[in-house]
Amino acid sequence: MDMRNMSDPMTEPANAFTTPTPTPVLSVAPVVLPAPGRAVDLELRISAPVSGSDLPVVLLSHGQGYSNHLSSLNGYAPLVNHWAAHGFVVIQPTHLSSRTLTLPPDTPGAPLHWRSRAEDMHLVLDRLDAIEDEVPQLRGRLDRSKVAVAGHSMGGHTASLLLGARLTDPDDGTVVDLSDPRIKAGVLLAAPGRGGDALTESVAENLPFFSTTDFSGMATPTLVVAGDKDASAHLTVMGPDWHTDPYTLSPGPKSLLTLFDAEHGLGGISGYDVAETTDENPERVAAVQHFTTAYLRSELSTGDPAWQTARDALASAAAPLGKIESR
Repeated sequence: MDMRNMSDPMTEPANAFTTPTPTPVLSVAPVVLPAPGRAVDLELRISAPVSGSDLPVVLLSHGQGYSNHLSSLNGYAPLVNHWAAHGFVVIQPTHLSSRTLTLPPDTPGAPLHWRSRAEDMHLVLDRLDAIEDEVPQLRGRLDRSKVAVAGHSMGGHTASLLLGARLTDPDDGTVVDLSDPRIKAGVLLAAPGRGGDALTESVAENLPFFSTTDFSGMATPTLVVAGDKDASAHLTVMGPDWHTDPYTLSPGPKSLLTLFDAEHGLGGISGYDVAETTDENPERVAAVQHFTTAYLRSELSTGDPAWQTARDALASAAAPLGKIESR
């Protein structure tokens, strides 16, 4: 993506965020990885540009919305298609928490399967050879030294754990570290914040794993994306600032993109024309596409100016859709 050919990324229509001719994308699903000990085998969608080599990898963890299929390998097409069209291989697991699996409510780890979600990503990275065998169009094209994780909502919690956040297992009291050194960067989209007194009484009682989230060890470079109207009142009593906790409570290097007037769907990133999106806004989705792509490019490729170029454009915009801060 040639950032020099872009119009102002925060004031132009949505189609100004992408190149006129993005790379065609191939998408293969389901790719099934055998997973002994898991309730079911792990199903993946793999999306990638049809050409190119030394491609960085993005692991994408889905959230937990009301729709049946967005929380699976079939969701997040606005992000997946954009990232793949701009040079990334995107791997989407269907976590055990997905409604598409219709697992019994007494399945170990239910309802949100917080631990196995992160373990799914470990399995993916362990089995990249098998994935290349299943998708031969990818063979020899992955750059395994350039891996990022991204996640929206509950997927942001999963990504946080992989990036170095920790929690105390409410079942046995042990401190859980699910970080993976193979992951070099992260993007957290409307991710959950801290626990303790920030949680609603219902969440603290029914989802106690949220209560001990600790970002102090999350040292991997990460972009946190939050909406300043994302109150998430069913989860937190802290209002929209709760979603900035992964930025404010973790060590650097970190960046925070705050989107003005954005709610939990960040304009509609979980799917095209999704009914559960409360703040549908194509320009906002395009902004998320643009800035996450620029961030990942610069974090995974030393010397790539995409992120600084995007930041400079935002700083000079007459009527920006958001703001960026870093530390």
